Amino acid sequence: MNDPILLTPGPLTTSARTKAAMLHDWGSWDAAFNALTASVCEDLLDIAHGSDTHACVPLQGSGTFAVEAALGTLVPRDGKVLVPDNGAYCRRMLRILEVIGRAGIPLELPEDRAADPDRIAGMLDEDPTITHVALVHCETGTGLLNPLEAIADRVASRGRHLIVDAMSSFGALPIDLRSTPVQALVSASGKCLEGVPGMGFVIAERESLRTSAGRCHSLALDLADQWRYLRESGQWRFTPPTHVVAALRAALDAYRREGGTTARLARYRANCRTLVNGMRSMGFEPFLDDTLQAPIIVTFHSPPDPAYAFAEFYRRMRERGFILYPGKLTRVDTFRIGCIGAIDPPQIEAMLEAVAATLRGMGVTRTGRRRTPAAS
Repeated sequence: MNDPILLTPGPLTTSARTKAAMLHDWGSWDAAFNALTASVCEDLLDIAHGSDTHACVPLQGSGTFAVEAALGTLVPRDGKVLVPDNGAYCRRMLRILEVIGRAGIPLELPEDRAADPDRIAGMLDEDPTITHVALVHCETGTGLLNPLEAIADRVASRGRHLIVDAMSSFGALPIDLRSTPVQALVSASGKCLEGVPGMGFVIAERESLRTSAGRCHSLALDLADQWRYLRESGQWRFTPPTHVVAALRAALDAYRREGGTTARLARYRANCRTLVNGMRSMGFEPFLDDTLQAPIIVTFHSPPDPAYAFAEFYRRMRERGFILYPGKLTRVDTFRIGCIGAIDPPQIEAMLEAVAATLRGMGVTRTGRRRTPAAS
């Protein structure tokens, strides 16, 4: 039986080569594994164009582990962080700041509106005690893309620091640290790089890592100490996710063969275009305006038909070989379909056929503003 296609924001459908890379065992202190780690970090820095100014610090765990590590290491104990809040993962950063004892200030926004760089600049001008801005580049809860470059310019021009959650954008959407001033960029193995989950990483300014020694609230999440140990020994401080690193090495090799960020973005855009056009043809309405939509994951309004229930829709789609995501919004009933992973438009087209068949089987005829057309 074939694995289902994961149309989610991660974990993702991975290639056979990436899976095969996990068939071998590695010694965590072995020179070959140390070289593997170093090569992965070098490639991640290269994707971000940060080799001259930044260091890549890998970390065991999910992306949230790495976000907490960045906030806990780089933000001083008496620092204050402005968080533009237009989604679930922005609110998660605010929750992390609360738990680790750092002051967080939300800039509350509707979930369908991008962060305004000028409004952020105004808040920084009004409150000189704000030391950092923490931005979610692509809000995974909706698929909304925030304007990273413009916000980075406003923050840097006021002498503050920017920490970016690039979990759902890194590797697909271009980010150039040579021209975009960012103190730290956070992402993970199981997103647009198409590895498997289990390793987060922070691409942080080397000088910031040097000056943050001893600041972190946690031993395990101390980026400065992890970086120091890697430089001195070539090893992780604690048991590394060896198979995850090996899978990421294979995924990065595939990334290079495909053509890097440009080619990956083109494929994801083709997936997204196929998805949105096909869902609209069945009457579904995307939650976001097209101008705000990143080609990563698309949120759709749930059908208003009384015959529709997400749990049943999910079950039937799962039986047909496709795994979707529930909505992440609190005020609107939605579900999400991802465009990323080792998939192409033909897989999206097959999923659309499955959606049409599933709706027929459930007796759903109202998906949005008009009736669902009969499937051919």
